[in-house]
Amino acid sequence: MARIRQIPIPDGFSEKDVKTESSICTGEKTIGFYSAADKKLHYAELVRTADDIRAFYEKYGITGK
Repeated sequence: MARIRQIPIPDGFSEKDVKTESSICTGEKTIGFYSAADKKLHYAELVRTADDIRAFYEKYGITGK
């Protein structure tokens, strides 16, 4: 697997804010940083496999997931 360039976690978020969501209609899964203030997933990315989820964590330098 190719190494992904790490970027900093966006301001105002932490690794504890990472959340995955699934669409009720399509079953499509996204991962991103959840904001409880506006109840939205920010910096969301489509994920299809466990590798996609691992790549998201690696992209932001988050370990232990």
